[in-house]
Amino acid sequence: MNLNIKNETSTLRSVVLGQPCSIGSIPTLDKTYDAKSRESVLNDIYPSEESIYKEMTAFENVLLNHDVQVLRPWNLENCNQVFARDVGFVIDDKIINSNIIPYREDEKEAYEVIYDQIAFNKIYNLPEKAHVEGGDVVLFNDFVFVGIYSGVDYPQFKTARTNLYAFNFLKELCPEKTFIPLELKKHDIDPRQGILHLDCTFMPVSNNKAIIYKDGFLYEKDYHLLVEMFGKENIFEITQEEMYYMNSNIFSISPNVVVSEQKFNRLNEHLENQWKMTVERVPYYEISKMGGLLRCSTLPLNRND
Repeated sequence: MNLNIKNETSTLRSVVLGQPCSIGSIPTLDKTYDAKSRESVLNDIYPSEESIYKEMTAFENVLLNHDVQVLRPWNLENCNQVFARDVGFVIDDKIINSNIIPYREDEKEAYEVIYDQIAFNKIYNLPEKAHVEGGDVVLFNDFVFVGIYSGVDYPQFKTARTNLYAFNFLKELCPEKTFIPLELKKHDIDPRQGILHLDCTFMPVSNNKAIIYKDGFLYEKDYHLLVEMFGKENIFEITQEEMYYMNSNIFSISPNVVVSEQKFNRLNEHLENQWKMTVERVPYYEISKMGGLLRCSTLPLNRND
């Protein structure tokens, strides 16, 4: 299997989509590891397996209709495997096997069916102390943006998933790329105050445009850096409430086609009317209650240059 991922928007050829079945029981409050899931359990609105299956099937059908090869990990019993993005990610022709948080380690074995199709010298494992999840890694051609948290209280946050050690390791692994760290605000309780992953506050779309939530960055200079790189006219800024519903976590099939949640009215209208993109609307509201959306459900393997 050929790997080729240089950005978030080139025409998609193959992708791993997570599994919606046998997700297990609703977690107890102390077994939730992100603020959105915690809120869902607390308010008794955690999504059912039936609703997750329905939404992921709608997403898969859109991908297939655009001639994308869709691969799936093995289905593990009583294991939530919806969010494929965090298990691994591809930079150029390398696939990096993430060091995800311990309670999700079982998910990795289900990806053997994928890794068996990839040349062994293209698969990279990280040192144990390099913590990173794919939601924090956003590619933009020669640039790789990495959402990190480098505070001394990193170990105290359940929602701090990518550390500076991992950032430096990835820089050494891909020396031809320019890596840019973006510090994210963290909050384990309130999903409106903290950012789980970089793709929950920033996402490139089309060839040179981006969706950004300004207040998701710990330092305002990081926001201004992105504005300088993309240009103010090429940025769609989302509100706190839109960030909460994960408006930035959409998924590009090509520079002109994006898959978005059907309720993201303001964003979808802007993409269509102002940026002249085709928006494939799918229901994904129930899955969002677990702290992720469309991009989180995918692990792209090959895009056209």
